[in-house]
Amino acid sequence: MTTILRPRRWGRGWRWGVSLALAPVLAASAAVAVAYGKAGGWYGVNVMLRRGASIWVDVAPDDSRLSPGIRLSLAGRRTPDAPEPVRWRQAAAGLDVAELPVRVGGRPVDALLLTRIDPARYRFRVLSRPAGDREVGDWMEATGAALVVNGSYYARDGSPDTPVVSDGRRLGPSSYQARHGAFLVDGPGGARLADLTGTDWRPVTEGASQAMVSYPMLLGADGHGRTGGQDERWLANRSFLGQDGAGRIIVGTTRDAYFSLPSLAAFLPRSGLGLRLALNLDGGPVACQKVSAGGYRRDFCGRYETAVHDGRLQLLRPLVDFRRNGLPMALVAVPR
Repeated sequence: MTTILRPRRWGRGWRWGVSLALAPVLAASAAVAVAYGKAGGWYGVNVMLRRGASIWVDVAPDDSRLSPGIRLSLAGRRTPDAPEPVRWRQAAAGLDVAELPVRVGGRPVDALLLTRIDPARYRFRVLSRPAGDREVGDWMEATGAALVVNGSYYARDGSPDTPVVSDGRRLGPSSYQARHGAFLVDGPGGARLADLTGTDWRPVTEGASQAMVSYPMLLGADGHGRTGGQDERWLANRSFLGQDGAGRIIVGTTRDAYFSLPSLAAFLPRSGLGLRLALNLDGGPVACQKVSAGGYRRDFCGRYETAVHDGRLQLLRPLVDFRRNGLPMALVAVPR
């Protein structure tokens, strides 16, 4: 008896199987296309697929999703107790660390994570990577830095939203009205902050190897902050740069989101840090600070940001909490 081999006929079950197998691929491809086209090029892709996107959700001032410090601030308790003396610890030559508790009525509500750096011993770099594919630890690994902190603000595509000089290259907008401040490296050991009140940022940054314009000025040359008009309900993890009387650069990041910009500006002159100038950086979940010096390690990124949109108090929440936020901009300090 002869056996006749016939081509197998694939039925509808096979087609359904193929469709189901391809569905995740097609969905991922569509997500990539949407993210790339509408959410800022490769930065949008990284946010949507690698980091997990975030959305604003309505909250009440006493919502359990808010930290105790946020709830206390929203209740109007925005003036902290007198701070205790700052206890600096040397992690390495030219680099000191400290953590300054913030209390209200004796109750801990926040803390300043502080790093104090001697520019004569550390070289600062302002770095931009619009793809947003590096988080704080990736920046440290790539640069050999002892400190990494998030930088100034960035646009939807991850590019700098303020004027920047990175390793001598000018980035960001060429037309910009800067009324607050800038961080500059304009000579050997010459890292400093500059108050831009009444000054054009272009000549100030001319010749700088590194520069970063940001806002608002938390402590200006006149001894006052310039945070007027900021909503006290805009609370977030904050990062800032300061310069003390000895010319050292102080990097600060808040552990919680107790501070609005006006309340942080009011607190810094009382903090015992001896600041002459202080400049705010970007905040919220991108407020990150990582330190690796001597035997000391610090690795922190923020969690919180609240704001009022159309009269509604809202909290920024991740849709899917994959990983830490990428940092399209970073300031690093590398041992000389």
